[in-house]
Amino acid sequence: MDIKDIQNLIRFVAKAGVSEVKYKTKDFEINIKTPLAGGETVSYMPQPQVYQQSVAPQVNTEPQTSAKSATDNSAEDESKYITIKSPMIGTFYRRSAPDKDVFVNVGDAITADKVVCVIEAMKLFNQIEAEVSGKIVKILVEDSSPVEYDQPLFLVDPS
Repeated sequence: MDIKDIQNLIRFVAKAGVSEVKYKTKDFEINIKTPLAGGETVSYMPQPQVYQQSVAPQVNTEPQTSAKSATDNSAEDESKYITIKSPMIGTFYRRSAPDKDVFVNVGDAITADKVVCVIEAMKLFNQIEAEVSGKIVKILVEDSSPVEYDQPLFLVDPS
């Protein structure tokens, strides 16, 4: 089963509205839990190695009125930007190697074919291209952190 098959299975489970799916063969085991199961967890476990990703719920400690106004303002500000999203599940890296420079920083101008990061999935490093031209406004993910499919990575000002 390759990464595309896993992504399709995750989408199918999300649309089906079930709380948990387990699929196991002699080569690998995959468990998908949706929010209906009490926590969103996707794990892929080839034998004997184990890969697991979890998304912890975010807790907002601000009062509701100020949180709502802050959310409204940031939504208005960010609506003019284009979001570069993760095309796969994996680990996000801002540089190709620890001793190399980062691909992009906030304020950098990019073109559609510019590599903005790499995502490691199953020991393969996949270069992610911008697919849009503009200026990097915000980097939404920390270096070396796990990312989910379709998770926003960067905000780009197309103007």
